[in-house]
Amino acid sequence: MLALALLYILLILVQVLICNHIMLFHIAVPFIFIYFILRLPVGISQVLVLTLAFMMGFLIDIFSDTPGVNSLAATLMAAVKTPVFYAYVPRDDKTKRVIPSIATVGWQNYSKFALTMSAIYCLIVFGIEFFSFAGIERIILMTLASAVFTFLLVIAVDSLLNVDKSIMA
Repeated sequence: MLALALLYILLILVQVLICNHIMLFHIAVPFIFIYFILRLPVGISQVLVLTLAFMMGFLIDIFSDTPGVNSLAATLMAAVKTPVFYAYVPRDDKTKRVIPSIATVGWQNYSKFALTMSAIYCLIVFGIEFFSFAGIERIILMTLASAVFTFLLVIAVDSLLNVDKSIMA
């Protein structure tokens, strides 16, 4: 529980202090804080997941001057997390309380899950930000680029947090 609280705080700080100031080629924005939502165990209370996601998005909104954008996107992403997870991972007793990661569900399943969730989040954020179909090409381009950028960062963080303990022994 303490590890999750530290991860929550650390990811908010990294997002606000570093990632909010990065825009790769004027199209790709990293949203590393969504890793926390992806990392929450699958079987925990949906109310808790939605609350944590909303609070995290709200804190990002406060420090990013984006009123409600991240709150809404994070909450909607959290709402579809379990169905998206089970779209790629077979539902059984072993996956009831699993913490999604490369180590627990495998590289292929986790990659599909993380990329889909990144794309959902980015589509919501840029859809709200532009709030018009006039720039649909820009929305799609920014969504795809930011989703891939975010996905790569999520994979990197997950790989760092799940280092095989036997290697260090």
